[in-house]
Amino acid sequence: MSKVLGIIAEYNPFHNGHLLHLEKSKKICDAQYSVCVMSGNFVQRGNTSIVNKWIRAEMALKSGVDLVLELPTVYSISSAENFAEGAIKLLNSLKIVDTVSFGSENSDINVLNRISSILQEEPKQYLELLNSELKKGLSFPKARENAILLYLNDEKYLNILNQPNNTLAIEYLKALKKYKSHISPISVKREKVFYNSNCIVDEYASATAIRNMIIHEQFNDIRKVVPTSSYNLLMDEIEKGHLVIDISKFEKEILYAIRRLSADDIKNIPEVTEGLENAIKNASNSCNNLSELINIVKSKRYTQTRIQRILLYILLNITKKDMYLSRKNIPYARILGYSPQGKELISEIYRANPKITLITSVKNFLDSSNNKTYKYMLNKDILATNIYTLAYNNNSTANLDYTKKIVTL
Repeated sequence: MSKVLGIIAEYNPFHNGHLLHLEKSKKICDAQYSVCVMSGNFVQRGNTSIVNKWIRAEMALKSGVDLVLELPTVYSISSAENFAEGAIKLLNSLKIVDTVSFGSENSDINVLNRISSILQEEPKQYLELLNSELKKGLSFPKARENAILLYLNDEKYLNILNQPNNTLAIEYLKALKKYKSHISPISVKREKVFYNSNCIVDEYASATAIRNMIIHEQFNDIRKVVPTSSYNLLMDEIEKGHLVIDISKFEKEILYAIRRLSADDIKNIPEVTEGLENAIKNASNSCNNLSELINIVKSKRYTQTRIQRILLYILLNITKKDMYLSRKNIPYARILGYSPQGKELISEIYRANPKITLITSVKNFLDSSNNKTYKYMLNKDILATNIYTLAYNNNSTANLDYTKKIVTL
């Protein structure tokens, strides 16, 4: 079969930088087909996707992706490590992907690989340095970054782990090693703008900047930095009142949930450790909004992103048991959309792995499957969509996972 490129993305929303990455990646590895594992309606840094997963899948397909699979919610909103492991396990299970490409601030795959090897193997000296840094009250990401720098003692590793795309790239490499994957990695350097940049450079802007443009209704600027197909889909969703700008859309629901839960219940939420449940519970009793709560709870040790993920877990009823299940299992492959070439890929996937769980109809799968774990996790995806649409200004319909058709071109 022709070469197949794998991409892991959020496309929140799909912009010119994503298009550049897709086209460069195809060229580098001479791929004729592409499959994307994409987050659903909530994303890894503890926030909402600005438009729903079917619209973002359509954006990707219209810009050249052949097949879009949903990364189940339990993975898509978890730590960088579990997000990466879930996506790599899913790509592995297809048995047809030759190369996985990711964007990073540093395109030197050898530098990223060296760090990923240390994190995977955890040599004794590194662990001692990590524990020493954690005792200073630092957040885990910062303590890990310091420990790596001290362990390697080489300035070329400076400012690697404090960049979000480098961090994810390293986690992808780590997961490839952990699961002894046959998939080859390539890293494409992010050009022009970085993850949190709020400026436009030529026809490029970060997804963060574009979301800010949407908030401020800077539509002429948006038109410059996204493909025409993405722009048209975005405008349609704005007109329908179906934008979900950020997690603050759910602040009353989240505050209600925290006030309803006991401190022991909150202790059972992923990433809640060292008495953090008490800080969250106490803050919820006096706060009027999420911004206040986050500012009270976050600290040198607990980053804002981690707090936001915890709030999403609470909103979506994700527990430590759910995270345990996600680590023990390979994700199912739920199809969100495909092109004519993507239809060919689906046939190849079935040929390469006849035992794969490839979901084309939620109802049919829930009615016929005997896999209790997959049914349980799929119901988490259904709940996530049902909660997500509550933030729509119009037509907050539930059960879209049953009624929405697979996106096709």
